[in-house]
Amino acid sequence: MHVFITGGTGLIGTAVVAELLANGHTVLALARSDASAQAVEAAGGTALRGGLADLDVLRAGAEQSDGVIHLAFANDFSSPEALAQAIAEETAALTTLGETLVGSDRPLVTASGTPWVPGRASTEADPLPTDGPVGGRGRTVTAILELASRRVRASAVRLPRTVHNRGDGGFAGLLTNIARETGISGYPGDGTQRWPAVHALDAAVLFRLALESAPAGSSWHAVDDEGDPVRDIAEVIGRRLGLPVESVATETYGPIGQIFATDQPSSSATTREGLGWEPTHPKLLADLENIQP
Repeated sequence: MHVFITGGTGLIGTAVVAELLANGHTVLALARSDASAQAVEAAGGTALRGGLADLDVLRAGAEQSDGVIHLAFANDFSSPEALAQAIAEETAALTTLGETLVGSDRPLVTASGTPWVPGRASTEADPLPTDGPVGGRGRTVTAILELASRRVRASAVRLPRTVHNRGDGGFAGLLTNIARETGISGYPGDGTQRWPAVHALDAAVLFRLALESAPAGSSWHAVDDEGDPVRDIAEVIGRRLGLPVESVATETYGPIGQIFATDQPSSSATTREGLGWEPTHPKLLADLENIQP
C-alpha cells in the first residue's frame, strides 16, 4: 500500500514510517522543512513538501495514496488561544483529507486521545469528549469517523496521555521538561490520578494494523499501561534528575492543567482482541529510567 502520512518525522511518526516500510508499504510523508524532508528520505520514504495548513498539498498527497495516516498536530499548549489555533488547523487538514477520500473506500487513520470516564477505565466504546480545552479535537475525529457512510474506511487510534520512547514524549515528557526548567519534579494535586501510556514502537504497530484492516468507523486504544499514578511518574523523573518531588499548582501546566489533574485510566482489551495487537516494548516507568540527568 502507498501511504500518505502527516507528522511522519515526530516521535510517533518516525516509528510509524519505520513500521510501514518494514512491512512492505511505501511512504509519502508531509515535510514542512528541509530537515524533515531529509529525515523522511533517509528513512526510506518520499517527502512531500508542505505544512498542515497547506490544504492543496494535503489534497494532492491523499489523491495519490492508497491510504492516509494523520499524526501531525502543532502541540502548542502555551495558551488557550494557541491551543485553539492548533485544533482549528488540524480540523481543516483532517476535513480536507477526508473529503478527498470520499467514495474511494480507502483507509484514513487518524490519531486522537483516549477518553476519560469517572470511576473506571475508559474503553473503545466510550465517546470522545467534545467539550473542554481539547473538545474540538473530539468533534473533528467524530466527524471523520462518520465518513464511513460516504465510503471512507475511517478509523481512529486513540493515544494515551504518554506515548514514550527512551524516556521522552507525551505528558511524562512535559513533566520532565518542566522539572528541568523549575528545579522541581512536580505533579498536580495529590498525584494519585492515573495516566495511561504506550511505547511509540507499539503504537506504530497499531497504526499499521488499523490501516490494513480496521473496519470503517471504528476506534482503537493504543494503551499498554492502563494507568500509572502521576506521583510515581514524577518520582522517577525526580530521581533521574536529582530534583525534589512535590505537588505543584495545577496552573503550572497552562491550559491543559485540568487534564493533567484528572484521573483517566484506559483499557485496550477490545483492541487486543479485535486487531491482535500486543505491546512488547518497555512500559512507561521502566522507560523513564532512560532520562539523562
